[in-house]
Amino acid sequence: MARTDFATSKAGTTKAVPRKNILVVDDHPMMREGLRGIINREPDLFVCGEADSARKALLFIEQNTPDLALVDITLPEKNGLELVKDLKALRPDLLLLAISMHDESLYAERMLRAGARGYINKHQPSGELLKAIRMVLAGRIYVSQEMSESVLQRFSNASKNARSPLQTLTDREMEIFQLFGEGKSVKEIALQLCLSDKTVAVHSANIRQKLKVKNTAQMIRLAVQSENGG
Repeated sequence: MARTDFATSKAGTTKAVPRKNILVVDDHPMMREGLRGIINREPDLFVCGEADSARKALLFIEQNTPDLALVDITLPEKNGLELVKDLKALRPDLLLLAISMHDESLYAERMLRAGARGYINKHQPSGELLKAIRMVLAGRIYVSQEMSESVLQRFSNASKNARSPLQTLTDREMEIFQLFGEGKSVKEIALQLCLSDKTVAVHSANIRQKLKVKNTAQMIRLAVQSENGG
């Protein structure tokens, strides 16, 4: 699995350049292809594997030892947030970088708490993605400048109690809220998450209470707005 390329210096000498191995976890084939193209053009990086689901990602990690996994949040069967927790339990030394279309303010801190070392939005240019990958590989944490300032402000004395309603949701509640935003019904959510309809309904009630919305229709509207970046 390990990949080594050779680089020629200005003096004409050639030396081996070890490439860091990266697993790409995303359920969209075109996105995986694009990420693979961006990463494999770099002399120090190499996509050693791809997975389109949490199950396949865990199976790959059981059999291989990449340096870093690039993990999307929206995945079939299990979302990226839960996958990050499972990957860290399976391989505590594995570096993880979350990549998503979702608003950074909703998920970045959750992913960092789960064990990821960074969060980058898919709208960012390829150069920023490579910067994020290299920062995480170097042992640093990557978030956008805006997110970094937001975290610092929240921990300052002036705003230590300022939390948005969405930030009060548990990880499971946030997962269910996201699935409502994707247009799924209670039964579909229960089936996907291996929960009972009643459990999903209880979570839904807790979400409505925390977000201070009167009914499920209002909650779903808010979830759709959140899903679309509104």
